Amino acid sequence: MTQTRFAGTQGYIATDDLTMAVNASITLSRPLLIKGEPGTGKTQLAEEIAKSLGAPLYEWHIKSTSKAQQGLYEYDAVSRLRDSQLGDPKVKDIGNYILRGKLWEAFASDVRPVLLIDEIDKADIEFPNDLLRELDRMEFYVYETRELVKARHRPIILITSNNEKELPDAFLRRCFFHFIRFPDPETMQRIVEVHYPGLKKELLAEALAAFFKVREMPGLKKKPSTSELLDWIKLLVAEDIPPEALRSDDPKKAIPPLYGALLKNEQDVHLFEQLIFMSRRAR
Repeated sequence: MTQTRFAGTQGYIATDDLTMAVNASITLSRPLLIKGEPGTGKTQLAEEIAKSLGAPLYEWHIKSTSKAQQGLYEYDAVSRLRDSQLGDPKVKDIGNYILRGKLWEAFASDVRPVLLIDEIDKADIEFPNDLLRELDRMEFYVYETRELVKARHRPIILITSNNEKELPDAFLRRCFFHFIRFPDPETMQRIVEVHYPGLKKELLAEALAAFFKVREMPGLKKKPSTSELLDWIKLLVAEDIPPEALRSDDPKKAIPPLYGALLKNEQDVHLFEQLIFMSRRAR
């Protein structure tokens, strides 16, 4: 029997409010709009929902140049012109040159699918508005073939945003909204333990303390994310860095070892060095 409710998975730590938001959007048959800073697991959530429900996943990753039409279909007029010049008989059927987009693929699924529209805020402001009819009616018209495409099953739609720009009100009204807050230390510990079940407790404790110390620095240009913490811990284990190295009082070792996994620009590195130096002078 196919599951109809999301209950989390072994590989993804979902908070109670996130689980409730996913199930609310499924119940309402409305897209779930997930916002949050990069690296908080928004994209992975779609994969885990599909895995939990045993549903196929269709992923539409948005770029700055993406247009809503591309999610429906594209007409390859160039290939048809080339084939007509070569005398290819398939040019008689224009359907051979209709390329299905991710929305069409999801609409054609034999079972209820999960559709991810990832980082919708990367596209221009008109992009969400251009999808309103399709999201409302679960259908669209293919003008070249005079075909009305209807969804066999209404997809479970997850839309992610990094909050880079505001989305139109008309689009927001059609969504169920949830903001993924950055994990607290306790939740982060559970996340790390899922990815590295055999990690030594002392190293985990010191790594988390150092990580949140970096994140809490005032004036930081780019705060390290969950995914960057996981990368950093992987490097600490691979390089056999001892826990005590993460709490060194040596001014020359103020920056965490392998800091390149956490701090991604020179301004943040200099800022961290200055704050450490000032705090030690104040002792």
